[in-house]
Amino acid sequence: MVKDQEVERIAKKLDKMVHKKNTDGAIDLLRELKNMKMSLETLQSTRIGMSVNAVRKQSLDEEVQTLAKSLIKTWKKLLDGSEGKSEEKKKGGSPLQSSSSKDSPGSSDTSNKPETPKTPTTPVTPKFTTFPPAPVTTDSVRTKCRELLVAALQTDGDYQTIGVDCEHLAAQIEDYILLITKNYIS
Repeated sequence: MVKDQEVERIAKKLDKMVHKKNTDGAIDLLRELKNMKMSLETLQSTRIGMSVNAVRKQSLDEEVQTLAKSLIKTWKKLLDGSEGKSEEKKKGGSPLQSSSSKDSPGSSDTSNKPETPKTPTTPVTPKFTTFPPAPVTTDSVRTKCRELLVAALQTDGDYQTIGVDCEHLAAQIEDYILLITKNYIS
């Protein structure tokens, strides 16, 4: 598996590119990420998906946009696969049996296909289209605040039902709190 420090290093570089509004060299970093075996824990702790998505939105380079979309799509499959497994543990069934029976009836595909059914990805889609882009930060205190907000937003399963991207929402909340406190102090 990938070391979190390496992914964090790449995330900081991508965030800096977005901040400077210059995505030159992003393709090399994205290729590096593509060659890494990413764990769900690394994705969540480093928030690399947010950085990659911010670069995707800002870049005018089609290759950067395509590779970023590909990475995000791959990572979403990993996330969807883990959510399906945790839901099935509660129900007591197998994730493969459940997803193939409820999402693609009559399907006899390999284990890779049931992890990417059409039904679960529908609520995931609003994560990048419903909200404005999430503000990017490399400040460790702000990142920790966002992590705590994500944990608070995920205390019940409602966020999954309505398809809310808690990390994205937490970033927006934290950014707004910072804005308010700066105005209050000034």
